[in-house]
Amino acid sequence: MSEPSSEQHLELAIPSDDLILPFQAEQADVLGRLVKLGPVVDTILSRHDYPEPVSRLLGEAVALTALLGATLKFEGKFILQASTDGPVDLLVADYQVPGELRGYARFSEERVAALKPDEALLGDGHLAMTIDRGADTERYQGVVPLEGESLTEAADTYFRQSEQLPTFIRLAVARHYRGGKDGAKTWAWRAGGLLVQKLTREGGHSGGSAAAFEEDWTRAKTLAETVEDHELLDPTLPPDRLLYRLFHEEQVRAYRAVPLKSYCSCSRDRVEELLKRFSSEELADMIVDGEVWVTCEFCNHRYNFDPAAFADA
Repeated sequence: MSEPSSEQHLELAIPSDDLILPFQAEQADVLGRLVKLGPVVDTILSRHDYPEPVSRLLGEAVALTALLGATLKFEGKFILQASTDGPVDLLVADYQVPGELRGYARFSEERVAALKPDEALLGDGHLAMTIDRGADTERYQGVVPLEGESLTEAADTYFRQSEQLPTFIRLAVARHYRGGKDGAKTWAWRAGGLLVQKLTREGGHSGGSAAAFEEDWTRAKTLAETVEDHELLDPTLPPDRLLYRLFHEEQVRAYRAVPLKSYCSCSRDRVEELLKRFSSEELADMIVDGEVWVTCEFCNHRYNFDPAAFADA
Protein backbone atom coordinates (compact mmCIF):
# COMPACT_ATOMS: atom_id res chain seq x y z
CA MET A 1 0.00 0.00 0.00
CA SER A 2 1.31 3.44 -0.87
CA GLU A 3 1.23 6.35 1.53
CA PRO A 4 -2.17 8.14 1.50
CA SER A 5 -2.42 10.83 -1.14
CA SER A 6 -3.82 14.31 -0.55
CA GLU A 7 -7.02 13.20 -2.29
CA GLN A 8 -7.38 10.30 0.15
CA HIS A 9 -6.82 12.65 3.07
CA LEU A 10 -9.68 14.84 1.84
CA GLU A 11 -11.95 11.87 1.21
CA LEU A 12 -11.47 10.47 4.69
CA ALA A 13 -11.64 13.94 6.30
CA ILE A 14 -9.44 12.79 9.17
CA PRO A 15 -9.08 15.41 11.93
CA SER A 16 -5.65 15.89 13.44
CA ASP A 17 -6.74 15.57 17.07
CA ASP A 18 -9.53 14.44 19.40
CA LEU A 19 -10.57 11.44 17.34
CA ILE A 20 -10.87 7.69 17.12
CA LEU A 21 -9.53 6.27 13.87
CA PRO A 22 -10.66 2.68 13.13
CA PHE A 23 -8.44 0.68 10.77
CA GLN A 24 -7.76 -2.76 9.35
CA ALA A 25 -4.41 -4.31 8.49
CA GLU A 26 -5.57 -6.66 5.75
CA GLN A 27 -2.52 -8.90 5.37
CA ALA A 28 -2.48 -9.80 9.05
CA ASP A 29 -6.28 -9.94 9.43
CA VAL A 30 -6.31 -7.52 12.36
CA LEU A 31 -8.69 -4.73 13.25
CA GLY A 32 -7.72 -1.79 15.39
CA ARG A 33 -8.44 1.68 16.66
CA LEU A 34 -6.15 4.63 17.24
CA VAL A 35 -7.18 7.44 19.58
CA LYS A 36 -5.51 10.84 19.87
CA LEU A 37 -6.74 13.26 22.52
CA GLY A 38 -5.77 16.90 22.98
CA PRO A 39 -8.22 19.60 24.16
CA VAL A 40 -10.82 16.96 25.10
CA VAL A 41 -8.66 15.17 27.67
CA ASP A 42 -7.16 18.47 28.83
CA THR A 43 -10.68 19.78 29.54
CA ILE A 44 -11.63 16.64 31.47
CA LEU A 45 -8.47 16.60 33.60
CA SER A 46 -8.21 20.37 34.12
CA ARG A 47 -11.69 20.58 35.65
CA HIS A 48 -10.25 19.06 38.83
CA ASP A 49 -7.20 19.88 40.89
CA TYR A 50 -5.96 16.29 40.79
CA PRO A 51 -2.39 15.39 41.76
CA GLU A 52 -0.39 14.67 38.60
CA PRO A 53 -0.30 10.84 39.04
CA VAL A 54 -4.10 10.77 39.45
CA SER A 55 -4.57 12.95 36.35
CA ARG A 56 -2.33 10.63 34.38
CA LEU A 57 -4.31 7.57 35.53
CA LEU A 58 -7.64 9.19 34.66
CA GLY A 59 -6.21 10.19 31.26
CA GLU A 60 -5.41 6.52 30.63
CA ALA A 61 -8.95 5.56 31.63
CA VAL A 62 -10.45 8.14 29.25
CA ALA A 63 -8.25 6.98 26.35
CA LEU A 64 -9.05 3.31 27.05
CA THR A 65 -12.77 4.13 27.28
CA ALA A 66 -12.63 5.81 23.87
CA LEU A 67 -10.87 2.79 22.34
CA LEU A 68 -13.42 0.34 23.74
CA GLY A 69 -16.52 2.51 23.44
CA ALA A 70 -15.99 3.07 19.73
CA THR A 71 -17.56 -0.35 19.07
CA LEU A 72 -20.94 1.31 19.72
CA LYS A 73 -22.09 2.54 16.32
CA PHE A 74 -25.56 4.00 16.67
CA GLU A 75 -26.61 4.66 20.28
CA GLY A 76 -25.71 3.85 23.85
CA LYS A 77 -22.97 4.35 26.38
CA PHE A 78 -19.81 2.47 27.38
CA ILE A 79 -18.84 2.82 31.04
CA LEU A 80 -15.47 1.86 32.51
CA GLN A 81 -15.31 1.72 36.31
CA ALA A 82 -12.47 0.62 38.56
CA SER A 83 -13.18 0.06 42.27
CA THR A 84 -10.17 -0.74 44.44
CA ASP A 85 -8.72 -0.57 47.94
CA GLY A 86 -5.81 1.52 46.64
CA PRO A 87 -5.11 5.25 46.95
CA VAL A 88 -7.51 5.76 44.02
CA ASP A 89 -10.56 3.83 45.17
CA LEU A 90 -12.90 4.80 42.32
CA LEU A 91 -12.18 5.62 38.70
CA VAL A 92 -15.00 6.23 36.23
CA ALA A 93 -14.97 7.15 32.55
CA ASP A 94 -17.71 6.83 29.96
CA TYR A 95 -18.13 7.17 26.22
CA GLN A 96 -21.49 8.20 24.80
CA VAL A 97 -22.39 7.85 21.13
CA PRO A 98 -21.63 9.65 18.85
CA GLY A 99 -18.31 10.49 20.53
CA GLU A 100 -18.65 12.17 23.92
CA LEU A 101 -16.27 11.53 26.82
CA ARG A 102 -16.18 12.32 30.53
CA GLY A 103 -14.48 10.94 33.62
CA TYR A 104 -13.54 11.49 37.25
CA ALA A 105 -11.41 9.93 40.00
CA ARG A 106 -11.97 9.58 43.75
CA PHE A 107 -8.85 9.26 45.85
CA SER A 108 -7.23 9.73 49.25
CA GLU A 109 -5.02 12.81 49.22
CA GLU A 110 -2.96 11.45 52.13
CA ARG A 111 -2.36 8.05 50.52
CA VAL A 112 -1.49 9.55 47.13
CA ALA A 113 0.96 11.98 48.73
CA ALA A 114 2.62 9.14 50.65
CA LEU A 115 2.85 6.87 47.61
CA LYS A 116 6.30 5.53 46.75
CA PRO A 117 7.50 5.60 43.10
CA ASP A 118 7.11 1.82 42.69
CA GLU A 119 3.64 1.63 44.26
CA ALA A 120 0.41 1.53 42.27
CA LEU A 121 -2.49 3.96 42.53
CA LEU A 122 -4.95 1.14 41.95
CA GLY A 123 -5.04 -1.64 44.53
CA ASP A 124 -7.02 -4.86 44.68
CA GLY A 125 -10.58 -4.71 43.42
CA HIS A 126 -12.27 -5.06 40.07
CA LEU A 127 -12.60 -3.39 36.69
CA ALA A 128 -16.12 -3.34 35.24
CA MET A 129 -16.90 -2.56 31.60
CA THR A 130 -20.57 -1.90 30.91
CA ILE A 131 -22.44 -1.40 27.65
CA ASP A 132 -25.77 0.40 28.06
CA ARG A 133 -27.74 0.65 24.81
CA GLY A 134 -30.74 2.42 26.33
CA ALA A 135 -33.73 2.05 28.62
CA ASP A 136 -35.44 -0.71 26.64
CA THR A 137 -32.40 -2.98 26.34
CA GLU A 138 -30.49 -5.17 28.75
CA ARG A 139 -27.12 -3.98 29.96
CA TYR A 140 -24.04 -6.06 29.20
CA GLN A 141 -21.24 -6.04 31.77
CA GLY A 142 -17.85 -7.68 31.87
CA VAL A 143 -15.86 -7.74 35.11
CA VAL A 144 -12.21 -8.62 35.65
CA PRO A 145 -10.28 -8.65 38.95
CA LEU A 146 -7.77 -5.91 39.68
CA GLU A 147 -4.79 -7.11 41.69
CA GLY A 148 -2.40 -4.21 41.41
CA GLU A 149 -2.32 -4.32 37.58
CA SER A 150 -2.50 -1.35 35.28
CA LEU A 151 -5.68 -0.62 33.34
CA THR A 152 -3.99 -1.93 30.20
CA GLU A 153 -3.11 -5.24 31.85
CA ALA A 154 -6.60 -5.64 33.29
CA ALA A 155 -8.26 -4.96 29.92
CA ASP A 156 -5.88 -7.40 28.23
CA THR A 157 -6.84 -10.06 30.79
CA TYR A 158 -10.52 -9.45 30.06
CA PHE A 159 -10.14 -9.90 26.31
CA ARG A 160 -8.04 -13.06 26.69
CA GLN A 161 -10.31 -14.72 29.24
CA SER A 162 -13.80 -13.46 28.38
CA GLU A 163 -13.70 -12.62 24.69
CA GLN A 164 -10.84 -14.98 23.76
CA LEU A 165 -9.50 -12.37 21.37
CA PRO A 166 -5.75 -11.78 21.03
CA THR A 167 -5.46 -8.08 21.88
CA PHE A 168 -2.72 -5.46 22.10
CA ILE A 169 -3.30 -2.17 23.95
CA ARG A 170 -0.91 0.72 24.46
CA LEU A 171 -1.86 3.92 26.34
CA ALA A 172 0.13 7.13 26.80
CA VAL A 173 -0.61 10.28 28.82
CA ALA A 174 1.59 13.33 29.42
CA ARG A 175 1.54 17.09 29.76
CA HIS A 176 2.86 19.10 26.82
CA TYR A 177 3.69 22.72 26.21
CA ARG A 178 1.33 24.44 23.82
CA GLY A 179 1.15 27.92 22.39
CA GLY A 180 -1.19 30.36 24.09
CA LYS A 181 -2.27 33.95 23.62
CA ASP A 182 0.44 36.49 22.88
CA GLY A 183 2.91 33.70 22.24
CA ALA A 184 2.75 32.43 25.83
CA LYS A 185 3.34 28.74 26.51
CA THR A 186 1.05 26.76 28.79
CA TRP A 187 0.89 23.18 30.01
CA ALA A 188 -1.82 20.99 28.49
CA TRP A 189 -2.67 17.32 28.91
CA ARG A 190 -2.57 14.94 25.97
CA ALA A 191 -3.45 11.25 25.72
CA GLY A 192 -3.31 8.56 23.08
CA GLY A 193 -3.96 4.89 22.64
CA LEU A 194 -3.65 2.03 20.20
CA LEU A 195 -5.75 -1.15 20.22
CA VAL A 196 -5.18 -4.07 17.84
CA GLN A 197 -7.24 -7.28 17.77
CA LYS A 198 -6.95 -10.43 15.68
CA LEU A 199 -9.91 -11.49 13.61
CA THR A 200 -11.24 -14.97 14.27
CA ARG A 201 -9.76 -17.84 12.29
CA GLU A 202 -13.05 -18.27 10.48
CA GLY A 203 -13.18 -14.60 9.50
CA GLY A 204 -9.65 -14.25 8.18
CA HIS A 205 -7.80 -15.27 5.05
CA SER A 206 -5.87 -17.98 6.93
CA GLY A 207 -8.91 -20.21 6.47
CA GLY A 208 -8.81 -21.58 10.00
CA SER A 209 -5.15 -22.66 9.96
CA ALA A 210 -3.80 -22.40 13.50
CA ALA A 211 -0.24 -21.89 12.29
CA ALA A 212 -1.19 -19.08 9.90
CA PHE A 213 -3.38 -17.50 12.58
CA GLU A 214 -0.52 -17.38 15.08
CA GLU A 215 1.97 -16.17 12.48
CA ASP A 216 -0.28 -13.30 11.39
CA TRP A 217 -0.97 -12.25 14.97
CA THR A 218 2.68 -12.42 16.04
CA ARG A 219 3.67 -10.25 13.08
CA ALA A 220 0.94 -7.66 13.71
CA LYS A 221 1.61 -7.52 17.46
CA THR A 222 5.33 -7.08 16.85
CA LEU A 223 4.61 -4.09 14.60
CA ALA A 224 2.14 -2.60 17.10
CA GLU A 225 4.71 -2.91 19.89
CA THR A 226 7.05 -0.56 18.02
CA VAL A 227 4.73 2.41 18.65
CA GLU A 228 6.32 4.99 20.94
CA ASP A 229 4.51 7.09 23.53
CA HIS A 230 5.64 10.29 21.82
CA GLU A 231 4.05 9.11 18.56
CA LEU A 232 0.69 8.62 20.29
CA LEU A 233 0.97 12.06 21.89
CA ASP A 234 2.54 14.14 19.12
CA PRO A 235 -0.04 16.74 17.92
CA THR A 236 1.95 17.27 14.71
CA LEU A 237 1.86 13.60 13.67
CA PRO A 238 -1.38 12.91 11.74
CA PRO A 239 -3.10 9.71 12.89
CA ASP A 240 -3.28 8.21 9.40
CA ARG A 241 0.44 8.82 8.91
CA LEU A 242 1.16 7.02 12.19
CA LEU A 243 -0.89 4.04 11.02
CA TYR A 244 1.02 3.98 7.75
CA ARG A 245 4.30 4.15 9.67
CA LEU A 246 3.31 1.14 11.78
CA PHE A 247 1.42 -1.12 9.38
CA HIS A 248 2.13 -0.15 5.76
CA GLU A 249 3.59 -3.63 5.10
CA GLU A 250 0.23 -5.13 6.14
CA GLN A 251 -1.88 -3.08 3.69
CA VAL A 252 -3.42 -0.89 6.37
CA ARG A 253 -6.73 0.76 5.56
CA ALA A 254 -8.18 3.60 7.66
CA TYR A 255 -11.94 4.04 8.01
CA ARG A 256 -14.03 7.07 8.82
CA ALA A 257 -12.75 8.87 11.91
CA VAL A 258 -15.00 9.48 14.91
CA PRO A 259 -14.57 13.03 16.28
CA LEU A 260 -14.56 13.33 20.07
CA LYS A 261 -15.65 15.98 22.53
CA SER A 262 -16.01 16.30 26.30
CA TYR A 263 -19.47 16.42 27.85
CA CYS A 264 -21.42 16.25 31.08
CA SER A 265 -25.06 15.31 31.52
CA CYS A 266 -25.62 17.39 34.65
CA SER A 267 -27.97 20.38 34.67
CA ARG A 268 -29.64 22.54 37.29
CA ASP A 269 -33.03 20.88 36.63
CA ARG A 270 -31.60 17.36 36.97
CA VAL A 271 -29.80 18.22 40.20
CA GLU A 272 -32.96 19.79 41.62
CA GLU A 273 -34.97 16.66 40.81
CA LEU A 274 -32.32 14.56 42.52
CA LEU A 275 -32.37 16.71 45.65
CA LYS A 276 -36.13 16.26 45.99
CA ARG A 277 -35.48 12.57 46.74
CA PHE A 278 -33.45 13.40 49.88
CA SER A 279 -34.88 13.67 53.37
CA SER A 280 -34.86 16.98 55.24
CA GLU A 281 -32.08 15.63 57.49
CA GLU A 282 -29.92 14.73 54.50
CA LEU A 283 -30.53 18.13 52.89
CA ALA A 284 -29.55 19.84 56.14
CA ASP A 285 -26.08 18.26 55.86
CA MET A 286 -25.64 19.93 52.45
CA ILE A 287 -26.37 23.47 53.67
CA VAL A 288 -23.41 25.87 53.53
CA ASP A 289 -23.92 29.56 54.35
CA GLY A 290 -27.68 29.16 54.19
CA GLU A 291 -27.77 27.39 50.80
CA VAL A 292 -27.76 23.81 49.56
CA TRP A 293 -24.62 23.17 47.53
CA VAL A 294 -24.06 20.29 45.10
CA THR A 295 -20.92 19.73 43.03
CA CYS A 296 -20.98 17.50 39.94
CA GLU A 297 -18.27 14.85 40.24
CA PHE A 298 -17.62 14.86 36.50
CA CYS A 299 -17.47 18.50 35.45
CA ASN A 300 -16.93 20.02 38.92
CA HIS A 301 -19.72 22.57 38.35
CA ARG A 302 -21.32 23.77 41.59
CA TYR A 303 -25.05 24.31 41.95
CA ASN A 304 -26.65 26.21 44.84
CA PHE A 305 -30.29 26.15 45.93
CA ASP A 306 -32.50 27.81 48.53
CA PRO A 307 -33.37 25.15 51.17
CA ALA A 308 -36.91 26.54 51.30
CA ALA A 309 -37.48 25.17 47.81
CA PHE A 310 -37.44 21.65 49.26
CA ALA A 311 -39.47 22.31 52.37
CA ASP A 312 -42.52 20.47 50.97
CA ALA A 313 -40.60 17.90 48.95
